[in-house]
Amino acid sequence: MAESAAVEFRIDRRSGVATYLQIVQQTKQALRLGVLEPGDRLPTAREVVEATAINPNTVLKAYRELEREGLVEARRGLGTFVRRTLGGAAGASAADSPLRTELADWARRARSAGLEKDDVGALFTAVLESTYESARGDGPYGGPYGGGPYEGAYEGAHGEGTSEGTRGTTTPPSTTHQGDQDR
Repeated sequence: MAESAAVEFRIDRRSGVATYLQIVQQTKQALRLGVLEPGDRLPTAREVVEATAINPNTVLKAYRELEREGLVEARRGLGTFVRRTLGGAAGASAADSPLRTELADWARRARSAGLEKDDVGALFTAVLESTYESARGDGPYGGPYGGGPYEGAYEGAHGEGTSEGTRGTTTPPSTTHQGDQDR
């Protein structure tokens, strides 16, 4: 059985996302990236409270939600342990993949091009949604933005991110935070 996993929760009180949902989302992200694996123990509620200064009931609510989803299990007197991972093929860690390296390079280029973090998030979300909607064949041109103003708006001649001549020419889709819909 693995010891306590090296996962630290970061709470953004200004995000508009409920605190317990931030813990759930960060845990799921760690599962997708291979940071957490089956058998790993999540930090105790006390450890999370000490690190984040949030109410212990908030941590317990998050852990109950993860348990309800079948991702973790509480073992009386021992802690909360990961039951299964999320994401791609078993053994293939997204954290170490060449795609992560390419995405990190793209994010650095976007930042050097003058895009703010929220701009990059909106652009990435638009492209992600367009790509996955296109794969399902939704929308009039294969996706909600298929062939529309978002496709290639920030791409250069070779698909490299650039904002030259295009920055500000398109409006990204709504940047509503996930938690805004839960209020």
